[in-house]
Order: sequence, then C-alpha cells, then structure tokens
Amino acid sequence: MRHAGAEDLQMTDRRQLMISAGRSSGVTVMAITGTLDSRTYRQVRDSVIDAAVTGLTTVIVDVSGLEAPAVSAWTAFSSARWHVLTWPDVPIVLVCDNEVGRARIRRSGVTRYVPLHGDRVAAVAAAGDDHRRRRRAQTQFDATPSSMRAARRFTADRLTAWARPDMVLTASTVVTVFVENVLNHTLSRPVVLVETVDDVVTVAVSDSDPRPAVRQENPRSGAHTVSGLAVVTAVSRAWGCSPTAGGKTVWALLGPENRL
Repeated sequence: MRHAGAEDLQMTDRRQLMISAGRSSGVTVMAITGTLDSRTYRQVRDSVIDAAVTGLTTVIVDVSGLEAPAVSAWTAFSSARWHVLTWPDVPIVLVCDNEVGRARIRRSGVTRYVPLHGDRVAAVAAAGDDHRRRRRAQTQFDATPSSMRAARRFTADRLTAWARPDMVLTASTVVTVFVENVLNHTLSRPVVLVETVDDVVTVAVSDSDPRPAVRQENPRSGAHTVSGLAVVTAVSRAWGCSPTAGGKTVWALLGPENRL
C-alpha cells in the first residue's frame, strides 16, 4: 500500500496484517489494514511506537481498513500513546473513514487518550505544528567494546555543537550505561540518538533485542555493586524502555537539574 505524496518508510505483511508508513505534510502517516486481535495486537502497538520514536513527530494512523473482532483490541493504540507519553511526547491520532468503525473505536474508550477523525486532512489540521525546536543526531555503532568510547565522543560532539556543553558529562554517563548494556546482553549493534528539546537533553539507544531493559540488583553483592540503570535513575529526570517493531529503545531525559 502506498500513499500519494508520501515517502515509504516501512511495510510489513504478517498474520493477515499490512502496515505502511510514510511522511506527508510534515507528519508520519501510517495505514494499517487487516485484523487486529490477540495475535497482531503487539505488532500493531509496537509499529506505532516505532513510528513515533523514529519520526519524532505526530503519528496519524489510518485504521479505515482495520477490523477488530473484539472492541478491547483497539487499546493497542492507547497503549502505544502511553509508551511515548514521556518521550518522545508526540501525538498519536487515529483516522477512520466510516461512522460504524468510529463508533466501535469510541466504545473501546481509546478516544479519551487518542483523538479520532474521519479523514486525514482533519487529522493533520488537528495535530497542528510542534513549535518546540528539536535538534537530533543518530548513528549506529559496531558491537565492540570500543563503541562505548565512540558513543561518548559522538554525544559530546553533538551537545557541544548545540551549545549544551553543560550536559556532556551527564549524557556521556548515560550513553555509556546504555551502550554497555546492549553489548553485554544482546547481539545488536547499538543505535545512539541524542536530542535536545528546549532545555531537555534526551539520550536514547536502540537495539534489536525485544527483551525490556530492567533495573537489576544482585542481593549477594549488596551495596558493593550498583547496576548501570540505577546510575541512570540517579542522574536523569526520567528513563524508560519502549518496545519497537525491531526490538526496543531505552531512553533517558536529562534536565538542567541533572548537570554533573
């Protein structure tokens, strides 16, 4: 499926489900057709999260061709919105071109969290413009120990170029933990994203392993060993782990109060 004027970003066709995504009018536009049920719930949710994390802009999802035998299945979209609420904090908007479908979506309660419109033009107009200035840079590193140093250098260079040298030490600490976790617990090549919005710096690292990042402590070592994510908790405003279509993204928000 291809939309006129939109640049294709991804297309999948699994379990009677087709998902396409592209850019149009400055937003990400997705179209999902097929069946939304217990088999495809996670695929739909994670694809929407992935579009938000990757595009860092409003995500409009056309579900006119999506059937949900159980009304509760529509909560895949409110769940996706919850996962991106803190970061990247971009709106998710649904489009359904028939009143019967819109009525079913409303009965699910999803529209308390995710707006619903009858066509894409209305959805784009309602989304409006994000006037916050986002600056971001992303690169992928090899699955080798030297990538931790390279990731710190990349992070420092970007923040210095954006006149945020005050956050280099904190951001470098966080990116070291995230990249080290990828190298130690997955077979992935880490993808590092550094972003600034207003006075907040975000450090995010993606990998292809779907297992969520969790803070773990070793009861045998007690206070002698501190987990990397415990360090991230201490030096960040917030951190989280977002499932994506290709794995996961672990992110941390760093405010002025987190300067080291």
